[in-house]
Amino acid sequence: MIYDGHAYCLPDLAGAGGFEDPADFRRHLQLATAGMGHSLPPWRASDRAPADTSGLADLSKGWGFAALKDAEFRPGTHGKFEWTVKGEDYVKQLLPPGIAAMSYPAENLVADMDYAGIDRALLQRTPYLGVGNDFVAECMRRFPDRIQALAHVEEWLIAADMRTSIDKVDRAFGELGLSGLQFLPMFLDLKGDGGDWAGPAFKPFWDSVAKHSVPVFFTLGPRGGTGVDGYVAELQSLRQWCERYPDISVVLTHGFSWRDFRDGDTITLPEALLDAAPLDKPNVCLQLVLSVTLGARWAYPMPQFRETLGVLVDRFGIETLMWGSDQPFETLHYTYRQCLDQIRGYADILGQDGVDAIIGGNMARLMNEVNK
Repeated sequence: MIYDGHAYCLPDLAGAGGFEDPADFRRHLQLATAGMGHSLPPWRASDRAPADTSGLADLSKGWGFAALKDAEFRPGTHGKFEWTVKGEDYVKQLLPPGIAAMSYPAENLVADMDYAGIDRALLQRTPYLGVGNDFVAECMRRFPDRIQALAHVEEWLIAADMRTSIDKVDRAFGELGLSGLQFLPMFLDLKGDGGDWAGPAFKPFWDSVAKHSVPVFFTLGPRGGTGVDGYVAELQSLRQWCERYPDISVVLTHGFSWRDFRDGDTITLPEALLDAAPLDKPNVCLQLVLSVTLGARWAYPMPQFRETLGVLVDRFGIETLMWGSDQPFETLHYTYRQCLDQIRGYADILGQDGVDAIIGGNMARLMNEVNK
């Protein structure tokens, strides 16, 4: 089985995205457009001159709504978002131009999977692509043999409304039949300090997740704009969390923050990062989501990653590694087939059994165990 562990279906990004107030969804999209590193550089609409996103947000204030500026931010078409500063319009290609109507329904994903030769995909979650679990549950319902999906509970609401957050967990797994939880600690601080996700205040929430015996997919980033040190600190928090919940399977989405450790044509992973990552634990895995994170700099088939892959295999073992594409985002740089064939191209490092494990076997084992 070939199992893409990191894909998306998208609601109408010009709509409400599951938020009660569409303006909240627009704020999430503006923050993402200002700060996402894997989209294409922005340009000035009048002459396509290179531009930047400083008119959207002052990210020196941290990853939160306080950083946003009034820029008449708005969705366009064909995967683009637009804004206006001092009478000039600017554009950023956040999604591939094939996302013409600013949505990517399950039918489109399955058609792309068929073309690329992929059997199953797991839908990931992030607030700037919509909240609420019913949308992805419907995608699963329509293609039960092809799509599984992660639940999401708005991180910034957990500490403030623990009871409602726990109810959302119970409904996601008890009623909707979703396949795991996506948790993004960086979104805790959108409206201020959202608390210590690995600390005792969040214990009732995590206890409610644990009773459903589902994996948790963590998307980590530095909190408070503290760079690499902040990222390592988040890995250390995850290690502590794993010690409290040793029976919960964990997946680090995207892998590590690869771009932070790239130097020319090499990646150097600090020993502090490798020590902090809890990949020495038997139920913790690392996603290889490469084309979307590194494809803007390194062309297919990305030979520059070979040495880093060897380090990961030697240090943590092939059984800890899982492939994901970030479909449809990765097609800004690679095709869906290339994203898969890139892993196959590392067969001299992985062996054929290792390739098969990474492009499907490890994910299938994890998700089949969850959904027995």
